[in-house]
Amino acid sequence: MWRRTEPPGLTLAERKRQLVRDELGDAALRLLAKQGFEETTVDQLAAAAGVSRRTFFRYFASKEDVIISFLALVGEQIMAEVQARPAGEPPAVAIREAIKAATVEDFLENREKAVALIRHTQRIPALRARFAERQDLLRDEIAEALAHRAGLSEPTPRLQFAAGLGLLAFGAALARWAAGDGREHPAEVLDAVFAEAGQAFSHPSPTTTTAH
Repeated sequence: MWRRTEPPGLTLAERKRQLVRDELGDAALRLLAKQGFEETTVDQLAAAAGVSRRTFFRYFASKEDVIISFLALVGEQIMAEVQARPAGEPPAVAIREAIKAATVEDFLENREKAVALIRHTQRIPALRARFAERQDLLRDEIAEALAHRAGLSEPTPRLQFAAGLGLLAFGAALARWAAGDGREHPAEVLDAVFAEAGQAFSHPSPTTTTAH
């Protein structure tokens, strides 16, 4: 799965701690995806990673925190890709292509795991709420990145709207891809959902006429 990009200047101890956290998180995610969220205990997650329960809680506050930390890492990757997109690219295109670059390869390599984790996040109220909070933060971060690309000091309403719509489309694409058991190519699903989102706001709704 995804690996966090190490910031410069980390000490050896900090790099070791991050490596342990990544490995523990990967092992826990694999077990949660395979066995189910409610069916898996913290003790089982710790055992799967080869650590004690106490060590698990040094890195993660709860089972939910394992998945939310993973989602936060995906958000970091999306942000990095948005920042790297060409300055003249339309915001919607930049967001769509950034999401593709950050997710598609891993979804293809870890299809069953990704599908299971998406379904957990959709189905479990606590995870769904935490995911919504994470998306709100990511929306603001993407809007800031889009503003920076455009040479602006702060996001305009248009850029805030683009960031929000892009993440709504991403959420819809995740749901559609998982509903199909990941059989479709994730890039094609993203393209289709973003196209539908754009059409929804570029075409007026049909009006209803009443007979006289």
